[in-house]
Amino acid sequence: MTDREAAPAAASGSDKRNLAMRVAVAVVLIPLAVAIAYAGGWLWTALVVLAAIGLFVEWLAIVGLGGTMRVTVPGIVALAVAGLCLALHRLDAALIVLAIGLAAVAAMAPERRNWAAAGFLYAAAAEIASVLVRLDPAKGFSALMFVLLIVWVTDSGGYFAGRGIGGPKLWPRVSPKKTWAGAIGGFAASLAVAGGFAAFELGRAGPLLLVSAVLTVVSQLGDLFESAVKRRFGVKDSSHIIPGHGGLMDRLDGFVAAVVVAALLGFLRGGADGVGRGLMVW
Repeated sequence: MTDREAAPAAASGSDKRNLAMRVAVAVVLIPLAVAIAYAGGWLWTALVVLAAIGLFVEWLAIVGLGGTMRVTVPGIVALAVAGLCLALHRLDAALIVLAIGLAAVAAMAPERRNWAAAGFLYAAAAEIASVLVRLDPAKGFSALMFVLLIVWVTDSGGYFAGRGIGGPKLWPRVSPKKTWAGAIGGFAASLAVAGGFAAFELGRAGPLLLVSAVLTVVSQLGDLFESAVKRRFGVKDSSHIIPGHGGLMDRLDGFVAAVVVAALLGFLRGGADGVGRGLMVW
């Protein structure tokens, strides 16, 4: 075998090992996440707070502020205290704490102040939205699962359609591996999720199809946004905390965008206590 023939073979072997690792980790993490989401309450809020803190820390590492404790510490404290407020159903207090945290992070950043503030806002928005979507006792779990499933199938459908079909790249300058075929595959898979929810009478088909279409596009834009930030700072993975998947931002970028938009839609229709109903009942 020549060197030219060996290179594709080695790449193929690496891709298979990476896929196997991704599947193995997903088999463990997805049921755990679903179980905690079903439990809701303090358990779900605690997971969300830990994820938000991880997102903030990884963002700072990407933009070159990872070792700056005077920025990291106030951001972590604010996210943790805001999570406590959310667990106590005090959204107003959580927003005040996060506003103070944002001011502290921006004030303490020695450089790239706007990037540090943006990272805190990114983590804070993910924290608030993830808790509010689950908060509704009647529709919170189904609304959260709706968002999670759309993000998961968008990612998986895009991966397999992109690898299997190939074709023109979606945005090669930002994300060289993403294709239009993958984007369309992920979009189609998300519509199947909406159809499944409608079939089980968890919502009306028309509105759910429309919401799923919005959320799958937003999820893919969130993925591209994270890729653009990493490319801006010359970073490949946000971290290596999840074997085969990279960092939290690498796995949650689409979810963050989708859950924030889902929470906004639900809030506009159902208020702070009825975000789940506002998203699922039309």
